[in-house]
Amino acid sequence: MKSLKSRGSELVSPERQFQILKEVFIRKNLPSFSEKLIQSGLSALTPAPTKILQMNLGKLCNQTCKHCHVDAGPDRKESMSRETMLHCLSVLAASPISIVDITGGAPEMNPDFRWLVVELRKLDKKVMVRCNLTILLAGDRYKDLPEFFAKNQLEIVSSLPYFEKRRTDSQRGEGVFDRSIEALKRLNAIGYGIPDSGLTLNLVYNPAGAFLPAGQAALEHEFKKSLLKEYGIRFNYLFTITNMPISRYLEYLQESGNLESYLEKLVNFYNPSAVLGVMCKNTLSIGYDGSIYDCDFNQMLEMNVEGGVQNIRDYDADVLEARKIRINEHCYGCTAGAGSSCGGVTT
Repeated sequence: MKSLKSRGSELVSPERQFQILKEVFIRKNLPSFSEKLIQSGLSALTPAPTKILQMNLGKLCNQTCKHCHVDAGPDRKESMSRETMLHCLSVLAASPISIVDITGGAPEMNPDFRWLVVELRKLDKKVMVRCNLTILLAGDRYKDLPEFFAKNQLEIVSSLPYFEKRRTDSQRGEGVFDRSIEALKRLNAIGYGIPDSGLTLNLVYNPAGAFLPAGQAALEHEFKKSLLKEYGIRFNYLFTITNMPISRYLEYLQESGNLESYLEKLVNFYNPSAVLGVMCKNTLSIGYDGSIYDCDFNQMLEMNVEGGVQNIRDYDADVLEARKIRINEHCYGCTAGAGSSCGGVTT
C-alpha cells in the first residue's frame, strides 16, 4: 500500500485519502460507516437547525502540528477574504444562529480577524476562537491579543496535547509546551479561566498516539490538578477530541504502522449513542473561500454539502436543513467511544 505523504502546501488529494481508507476496510473486511449506521437503525444523518457557524479563516499558521487535519503551516497562503466574511455576517444578521466558532490555521493571522470579531460582537453573537496559544508570543502584532479577546468577551478554545513538555512537543514542535504555558499565564493574568471572571478558557486534548482519548472528566481533573500545581494555571473545561484518520494524522498512522489497527479500533468502538450528538447535526462549516461543509473534517476532504447551496453567498436555511449529511469512513472518528466533536465528547 502506497504511503500518504503531505508535502507542505502540496496536499495529497482527498480521493487518494479515501482510497487508502477503502483499501484497509476491504482488506480487513470492516463494515463501511453507512453500513454501520443501518445496522444501528440509522439510515442517514440529517441536520437539526443550525446553531453554530464555524468559520475557517485560512490555513496559515505559525505551527506545523503532526496531528493537524487542516495541514496548516507557515507556508500556507489560503485566507478568507473580507468579502466572504461579509457574506457570513449577512447570514448571521438574518438568522437565529447564536454561536460563531472561528478557526484556522491560526485564525488570528488573517489580516481581517479583529475586524470580523468586532462585527460579530455587534450582532450579539457568542464568539469562540480556536487559539493555538503560541500565537500570543509570535511578535508585536499579536502581543495584545489577550486584551483584545477579553474586551470582546471571546471564549478561547486552545489545544494542549498534555500537561507535560515531552508529549506536547512531540506532537506540536520543540518549545511549544513552554510557550503555551507562558501564553496560558498571560490569559490567566487578565482573568481567563479564573472562576467568576466571565472569561472562559477551555483546553483541547488530542491523543499523541494511535489510541482513543481517555475519559474526558478524569482527564480534565488530571489536567487541572497538574497545571495548577506545577504552573499555577487555571482553566474552565477540557475537551477530548479523537484524532481523525485524514491528512497528517493519516500519514502518521501509515508511517508508524498503526493504520489498520487504529481503523479497527474506531470500528470496534463505534457507539450509536454518540451519533446523536455529532457536530455536523447542528453546525455548518464555512471554508476560507465561502464553501459550505457539514463539518470541519469534510471541509478538509473537499466534501461540500449535498444539494444546491454550495457557498455562503447563496445561503438558504430551508434547503440546507433538508439535506442529508455526507459521510465516509472517517466519520467513525466522531462516533467511537464517548464520541468526539469540536466541543468534546458527544455522550
